[in-house]
Amino acid sequence: MSAQGPRGGNRRGRGGGSGKGANRGPNKGQGKGQSKGRPPGDHQRSRREKVGLGGDRVEGRQAVRELLLAGTRQVREVVIAAGQNQTGVLAQVMELAAEMRVPVKELPHAKFESMAVTEAPQGVIARAAPLAEHDLEDLARPPAGRPPFLLVLDGVTDPGNVGAALRTAECAGVTGAVLGRHRSAHITPAAAKAAAGAIEHVPMAVVPGIPNALARLGELGVWTVGLDVAAPTAVYDMSVAAEAVALVVGSEGRGLSRLARQRCDVVAAIPLSGSLSSLNAAAAVAIGCFEVARHRRSD
Repeated sequence: MSAQGPRGGNRRGRGGGSGKGANRGPNKGQGKGQSKGRPPGDHQRSRREKVGLGGDRVEGRQAVRELLLAGTRQVREVVIAAGQNQTGVLAQVMELAAEMRVPVKELPHAKFESMAVTEAPQGVIARAAPLAEHDLEDLARPPAGRPPFLLVLDGVTDPGNVGAALRTAECAGVTGAVLGRHRSAHITPAAAKAAAGAIEHVPMAVVPGIPNALARLGELGVWTVGLDVAAPTAVYDMSVAAEAVALVVGSEGRGLSRLARQRCDVVAAIPLSGSLSSLNAAAAVAIGCFEVARHRRSD
C-alpha cells in the first residue's frame, strides 16, 4: 500500500499565482435506474447519500468504554458475552452503563460471537445513535483559540486503517477529520474498534469530493499538506505546520489522487531508507501527525 503515493509532479503554493478554487465543478452521478418523478440517476444517488458516517455499532472494550465516557450520543444497548470476569475495562463498562441507565443484555458466548462483526469484539458490543456529521466550515474554525489541525483521508478504503489513523490523529491533537462520502471507508464496526474510542473525540465531516474540500479549506485559510513519496520536500521541513493546517493522506494502493494532489498547497515526503517503497496509510498518518504536533509544540 502506498500511503504517500507513487507519483511526482510540480506543486503550487499560496501566492504562486494559481487560484485554489480553479477547475471546480459539480460531481454528477450516472445512475442507471430511473425513479418516477426524478431525473435518471437520482434514485440511486439518493440511496447512496442516505449512508451516513456510521458508528452506530461499537465493538471492543476500549471503544465501548470511551463511547460511554464521552456521553455525546445516545447509547441504546450494551451486549456482553456470558462467562467473562467482569474486571478491568469491562467492569468500567458495566459501571458506566449502570450509571447511564443503558440496558445491558448478556448472551451465551456462541450467540454473542455470531452477532459480532469484528474478529475480536472482546466480549462487548454497544448499539448507539450514529455519529453526527460536522460541516467542513466548522472544522476550519479555530478551536479554543488554537489553529485547526485537520486530517483528510483521500480514498482510504480499509476500515482498520481509518480507525487506526483516527486513533493516532486524536493522540496527536488533531481537531477534526475529513472523509470522502464515496470510495472511502466510514466508521464501520471494524473502524470503530481500531479507533479505540477516538471517534468520540474527533469531529468528522463527510464531503462529496476531497479535491473540492481541499479547495474550500484553502478559501477558509487552512493550509493543505499532502503526503507523497515523490515530493521534493521532506515532511520534517514543513513550514506551515504551526498554522491552520490539514494533513492529506492518500489511499492504500495509489496514494493521493491526481486532483487531490493538485489542490494541496504543499506536498511532502516521509523519507524512506529501507528496501520497501511505501508505508501503510495508518503509519504515514502517525508520522505526519506527530511531526505537525512537534512543530506546533515548539512554537
